[in-house]
Amino acid sequence: MSTKAFFQSLFGWEFVDYGPDYTAFSNQGLDGGFYHAPLASQTSNGAALLVFYSQDIEATCCKVEKYGGKIIKPIFEFPGGCRFHFEEPSGNEFAVWSEGR
Repeated sequence: MSTKAFFQSLFGWEFVDYGPDYTAFSNQGLDGGFYHAPLASQTSNGAALLVFYSQDIEATCCKVEKYGGKIIKPIFEFPGGCRFHFEEPSGNEFAVWSEGR
């Protein structure tokens, strides 16, 4: 499953392709896009960590695995909430946070 298909399944995002290497999303509460690069974005190699919000972190965590993602840091608590880290099918690292479970 591609990055685009993964996020379509996980969050219901809709995309517009701009050539073979870039796809954009908007009107999802967040505007942005994905560029196809030869390297994966990981905090271990100094990349920024993009963190998404979920009202139901447990359900979102389950959906990440259901749609082909890999949990790399299970849900953990921190002051003000909780979060988990995952890799989408192309190997890029993201996180999801919520106020609590």
